[in-house]
Amino acid sequence: MWQIPWITFILLILASYRLTRLIVFDQITSFIRRPFLEEKFEQDASGFVVATIEEKGGRFHAFMRDLLTCYWCVGVWSSVAITLAYLLIPSIAFPVILILAIAGAAGILESFVRG
Repeated sequence: MWQIPWITFILLILASYRLTRLIVFDQITSFIRRPFLEEKFEQDASGFVVATIEEKGGRFHAFMRDLLTCYWCVGVWSSVAITLAYLLIPSIAFPVILILAIAGAAGILESFVRG
């Protein structure tokens, strides 16, 4: 079977984490989610920004909405994509994986700094 060094394994984990967050939560990928749901951000009385989601469409839209907003579901598919890319086309995939891993680690560190 394949031998993956532990540092590469950590990079794959961090890259998968960041790709998952990118798809499920980030504003930059809202165009992927927009056909299936409407996201609105409002400030509540205490000053916190609260996201509300309005559902769109029928069964297919509901399936896609569930798929795109389920952190666990997207996490599995992100992990599959990242791992297959690394194993099948490592010279192309590795720079992308490295960038996603660095961004993922930075995001995790930022969440600790914020508290």
